[in-house]
Amino acid sequence: MTKSVNLAHLSSIGIGPVAEVSLLDSIAPAPKGAFLLGACNNLLIAPHTPPLCMLSKTFDFIRLDDDGALHVGAATPGGRVVSFCKKHDLGGFEFLSHLPGTLGGMLKMNAGLKEWEIFNSIIELRTAGGWIPKSAIEHGYRRTAINEAVFEARFTCKGGFSGALIDAFAAMRANQPKNPSAGSCFKNPPGDYAGRLIEAVGLKGVREGAMAFSELHANFLINLGGGTFDEAMRLIRSAETRVFERFGVRLEREIIVVAESESDG
Repeated sequence: MTKSVNLAHLSSIGIGPVAEVSLLDSIAPAPKGAFLLGACNNLLIAPHTPPLCMLSKTFDFIRLDDDGALHVGAATPGGRVVSFCKKHDLGGFEFLSHLPGTLGGMLKMNAGLKEWEIFNSIIELRTAGGWIPKSAIEHGYRRTAINEAVFEARFTCKGGFSGALIDAFAAMRANQPKNPSAGSCFKNPPGDYAGRLIEAVGLKGVREGAMAFSELHANFLINLGGGTFDEAMRLIRSAETRVFERFGVRLEREIIVVAESESDG
């Protein structure tokens, strides 16, 4: 089954074509060569894409298993996980309240805030090949070696939902722009901050058409209204080039470019 999706409306940065997307409604390998979409919160989607697929609502669920583990479908929004944990007085997932997206995407990139990250409490996740324990999954800061569709996952959980943590995480995000964006454009290099480097090379607030590096936080690439993929890519490449030329640091993208041709990315 497929459906037509306006990816500019789905994507948090507001860029993307209308495309036919295959729906995965059972646990089986994704179509060969297809890119798996989640909530599109850290994606920059080109006008021409590879084949696309996404999980159906079959995988939007959350429950407590008999062994006390939190069992979540990969199409479940992070906000729904937080609401469930608040209702059942479960702690350890408060940081998801300020991370947009669905569980599958969060697992893929090991999403988090500071020292809180999704892999801290994972027990195992399920792909088309079966359940895989955390110990068998290579992962680190904002990255994993997951290269196939994840359908569900199980987590350890503890009592004690913390409203104070919700407020603390909100304060952490207070310096982030409200404009459409894909979150942090680059990962922080070891011992430094991507935003500081981008600002140091004079790109904070710089515009390319309707795209810009935010005046509020230089590591946020924002859409000022009607921005295009090409405008975004020119800014991304400019930051990579300038930071390397001045500091010898190769910025690693946190934003994921989805394009049919490697030359577009």
